[in-house]
Amino acid sequence: MLKLLHLSDIHLGSGFIHGRLNPDTGLNTRLEDFIAALTLCIDRALAEPVDLVLFGGDAFPDATPPPLVQQALAQQFCRLSAASIPTVLLVGNHDQHAQGLGGASLSIYRTLGVPDVVVGDRLETHRIQTRNGPVQVVTLPWLTRSSLLTRPETEGLSMAQVSDLLLDRLRVALEGEIRRLDDTLPTILLAHAMVDTATYGAERFLAAGRGFTIPMALLARPCFDYVALGHVHRHQILCQHPLMIYPGSIERVDFSEEQEEKGYLLVQVGRGQATAEFCPLPVRPFRTIQVDLTAAEDPQVALLAAIAATEINGAVVRCLYILRPDQVDQIDLGALEEALASAHTYTLQAELKTLTQRSRLPELGTDSRLDPLEALATYLANRPDLSPMATAMMATASALIAQDPDEDPLAPGEDTLNFDLEDLPEVTDTSQQLRLL
Repeated sequence: MLKLLHLSDIHLGSGFIHGRLNPDTGLNTRLEDFIAALTLCIDRALAEPVDLVLFGGDAFPDATPPPLVQQALAQQFCRLSAASIPTVLLVGNHDQHAQGLGGASLSIYRTLGVPDVVVGDRLETHRIQTRNGPVQVVTLPWLTRSSLLTRPETEGLSMAQVSDLLLDRLRVALEGEIRRLDDTLPTILLAHAMVDTATYGAERFLAAGRGFTIPMALLARPCFDYVALGHVHRHQILCQHPLMIYPGSIERVDFSEEQEEKGYLLVQVGRGQATAEFCPLPVRPFRTIQVDLTAAEDPQVALLAAIAATEINGAVVRCLYILRPDQVDQIDLGALEEALASAHTYTLQAELKTLTQRSRLPELGTDSRLDPLEALATYLANRPDLSPMATAMMATASALIAQDPDEDPLAPGEDTLNFDLEDLPEVTDTSQQLRLL
């Protein structure tokens, strides 16, 4: 049995908006959080030690990270190289350069010839010698429809048809790799993909228009002993035979991942069998405080109570509160900032809600009957703002009902609605003005 560590979606350099400058290091604290999480993963790989490390893609937010961020990632993976632990780095959608082929942010490891590091930027089978014997790893990087859109055979096809064509080609290419496998060796498929049975998060929308969904049945082949996935940030097991798992990301990128546990996988793989253990990481907590203050007698007290009831120490916090316009002056921002001082970082987001009071008309059952004039009278009785013109409206309604249908209802005459615009009530609300017009 081989022991391997499977991690994915590092996204080193993400989430700076949720951090602050560390005066001692000059680094954004969220960068330090991501580095700390990755360091714990590598520490575990060295402590076991594992026979192989699999990275499922998306090392950075994009393919051209700043040198400082590249260096932070390299320092950790080079620890594995120094310990002679083979590592496979798969190219994800965020690792691909928009203007060219391959994984621009990861190909440097192959260019520099870093020992024991394999870069998976194409569908390919890699035979790797570990301290406990050989293993074969099939790498399947992120695929995009754009690779086909410039081909003559896709002219006039819809995006759905292009996706079908790409899936057909993937099926043929994957079958070709499978036929060349050594069926005596433990075999792993390492793929960065959206699998159709996965529970997606923000990844589905971030990759819109650039990727496509792969059926689980295409990847769940008996020739694979373990299917190591990347791309989806939520840890989940998709299949047991073969074992197919997303480890999820190693740190929270934003508030969409507030409730997700983060970590990596320790996997035991042999020919025809695999077991995995999810290892949680102690990552930075995210907390959302959401309060509707519109009915509160003292909104400041209610908001401070909601903050006090939430564990915010060291957390990234957002405080969302709804209040009426007349309550704005009752909120003391200084006091709120003092209450949130123990948070790592925080944001205050207020939403104003205008409470429009609507008069309630008498309940009418299904058997109730009112003629038009009675209905109008009932309505006007419940609209005190229309009382100055109620008499004129009732008189005009009576005239309209009595009007000969062949006559012009707008022709001047004794039954025509007659009142001065100055008699209209003053209306300041725009929606009310529209209703009157």
